[in-house]
Amino acid sequence: MTGEPPRSAPTGETQRSARVGVDVDKAQDFTAEQLKARLAGILLIVAAVALFSCLDTTAKYLGQHVPPLEVVWFRFATHLVLAIFVFRLWKRRHIVRTRRPFLQIVRSFGLLGSTFFNFQALQHLQLSETVSIMFAGPLLVTALAGPVLGEWAGRRRWSAILIGFCGVLVVTRPGLGGLHWAVGFSLAAMVSYAIYALTTRLLTETESIDGMLIISAAVAMLVMTPSMVMVWETPATPGLWALLATTGLYGGLGHWLLTKAHALVPAPVLAPFFYSQIVWMVGLGYIVFADIPGATTVLGASIIVGSGLYLLYRERKLNRPVAPIPEV
Repeated sequence: MTGEPPRSAPTGETQRSARVGVDVDKAQDFTAEQLKARLAGILLIVAAVALFSCLDTTAKYLGQHVPPLEVVWFRFATHLVLAIFVFRLWKRRHIVRTRRPFLQIVRSFGLLGSTFFNFQALQHLQLSETVSIMFAGPLLVTALAGPVLGEWAGRRRWSAILIGFCGVLVVTRPGLGGLHWAVGFSLAAMVSYAIYALTTRLLTETESIDGMLIISAAVAMLVMTPSMVMVWETPATPGLWALLATTGLYGGLGHWLLTKAHALVPAPVLAPFFYSQIVWMVGLGYIVFADIPGATTVLGASIIVGSGLYLLYRERKLNRPVAPIPEV
């Protein structure tokens, strides 16, 4: 509901491939049922990133009418309410029990920071610019996976990481008179996402995914409540109230679709379609805000996406987990 990557359930396709020692992406013979499942998973992931794009577009619009801190609070408050009802917390209280409370808090702050800084950046940058910078998040996760998880990147992957960060420099244009100060918010959001992603990888070994969804929302809402009270501005119209309520809905439904997609199809098959979000962000930016991405943004985004896809290819060859999809 707020960026939590689901742990992929072993699908029939995955289980069969594991028994015979075959890479699911190299297998050529699929049954009609398997092909149908793959298509459904791809459509679900595209729909999920479309909802995440709607979330960012809504947050950018709302920031013109109410303080961004208020939008962040509503984002997590509505998510928490939805999660409590969807997971029937009153009947399943055990899902919020944790054996690693410190990591849960660190993860929650990483998710909160990613959302807070991204919503701040959206008030000053185009949707295409913020999403392009956030696309570098998985590159940073790969770079930090060595010291944190013991998954050290080789020479080829380090080359892809460095090229990807060159793409970030193309988007931000430091030293060329084009660097907007709000880019710092996007960079902080990217770093926060990396913290969230790495702690998620550590926690999924022992913790409930449902519980992680609830805990992250509860911690974020509680932390943001004092700030929200200080800057509170009553929305002027019923339409603004409705839009505030949809922030949790977009995130919640988006991650429900994400969960369903991972239950049908292995994560490496889905990950490339995450980059379709750039299409949604550019389209919504033009329709709602009349924003047209500049040539440097398009070039930089292409470099970052290309680097990310190469890293995905290397991760698949090494049979390592794919970095979680960020909610941008």
